[in-house]
Amino acid sequence: MIVSAINPTPAGEGKTTCVIGLTQAARRLGVRASCALREPSLGPVFGAKGGGTGGGRSMLVPSERINLHFTGDIHAVGAANNLLASLADNDVYFEQPPRLDARQIVLRRVMDMNDRFLRRTVSGLGGRTMGVPREGGFDITAASEVMAILCLARDYADLKARLGRMIVGFSRDGVPVRAADLSAEGAMAALLRDAMLPNLVQTTEGAPAVVHGGPFGNIAHGCNSVVATRLLLQRAEVVFTEAGFGFDLGAEKFLDIKCRAAGFWPHAIVLVVTLRALKFHGGVRVAEVARPNQPALERGMDNLDKHLDSVRQFGLEPVVVVNVRGEDSADELSSVVQHLRQEGVEVGLADVYSRGGEGALDVTRAILARAETASPQPRFIYELSDPPMEKVRRIARTIYGAQDVDFSVTAKKQFDQAVALGFGELPVYVAKTHLSLSDDDRLIGRPRDFEMTVRELRIAAGAGFLVPLTGEITTMPGLPRHPHAEDIDLLADGTIVGVQ
Repeated sequence: MIVSAINPTPAGEGKTTCVIGLTQAARRLGVRASCALREPSLGPVFGAKGGGTGGGRSMLVPSERINLHFTGDIHAVGAANNLLASLADNDVYFEQPPRLDARQIVLRRVMDMNDRFLRRTVSGLGGRTMGVPREGGFDITAASEVMAILCLARDYADLKARLGRMIVGFSRDGVPVRAADLSAEGAMAALLRDAMLPNLVQTTEGAPAVVHGGPFGNIAHGCNSVVATRLLLQRAEVVFTEAGFGFDLGAEKFLDIKCRAAGFWPHAIVLVVTLRALKFHGGVRVAEVARPNQPALERGMDNLDKHLDSVRQFGLEPVVVVNVRGEDSADELSSVVQHLRQEGVEVGLADVYSRGGEGALDVTRAILARAETASPQPRFIYELSDPPMEKVRRIARTIYGAQDVDFSVTAKKQFDQAVALGFGELPVYVAKTHLSLSDDDRLIGRPRDFEMTVRELRIAAGAGFLVPLTGEITTMPGLPRHPHAEDIDLLADGTIVGVQ
């Protein structure tokens, strides 16, 4: 089962909490269930969103250890990526074959932290012995191609082959220079040896959970590794897994990219929604979404309705889970349930934060019943043979509701280059804001008749997809005015507090 959501508020809508809660509920119903989740990145842990291990009575344990470093997988990804970047600059410095053009190095260094000041950098300063000056920049580790490769690789051999195909940059003649040309893939794979192994933890109710891989949902494909998912599919009767942020990002990529590559298909799709998010998309400011506001709630249903339509484009019928919070109005909860039932949508309440698995028994029965009667038939938004820009248009029109897509002059040249290099039949992996269906986070609700802008294209030859960057999306997030890092502390007895 894939658990996704509508477009969230900046704080998120408790999707991970619901995955854990639904897993616990299924086990209470006698089903051998487990869940597969992403590893938390330090960027959001210290930034605006906070930890990524659920909450309350539906949480992974030990939560603070999982949120902070965990097994070091993400650091291994960063080390492998930065080793390749170092080898590329070394190749330029010594002018060895294949003689990379310093002006055409496309690989960026990474760091597992939100730091807007590293988005654009100049390196190699200080004179001839210090290197060759060039412009570059950092991405957050979760946005790196190495992370995507880790999450899509089938085994060590596939991992090494994909790493070798990574494009580092181009020669002066415009010929791609790959990691294999620098003899880098062996050392990179060695750094990732243990990171390829899935990590087994448990929930607060003792349900097994595998936490592996950590790509973001808005600038990466937002789901855990193929290895982890396949492992649980072999060991459990039911597997709940997360695809985030909203269905327009993580779940679309899960279905169009991960499922296509791995050869499996979900038996059920769950959409998580909160009253807060509905009111946010109904025009209420974030600071006021906890207050009752029936008109805004009704306006916000447009956003949910679009996501329901998007799920159906894949030939699936969604089940909606309303993630209940302590301050929620009973009347407003009833209003949402009534609206959806009138539309013929299966819906149920889940109070998994306060009650754990016990708080989601009824809706879990509905999800399990849906899965038991399902006949999975893969259906994709585009065919791999479609022209790359047409793939982007189909996603934008079908999933986002855009009228059209505008490609910058730079992006058009990059798409033409990708086709000329033989990458025209790769899937696309759109990088977009998670706060709106559009590429503008100010357009809440269900934007209509808007035009998306693709300003840049990156080729992820090793991972096996093209990455169009839309709007103002950045692959290195920044910290908010009041980051969560200010709330985290280490007590005298060694206890970590404030991570959630």
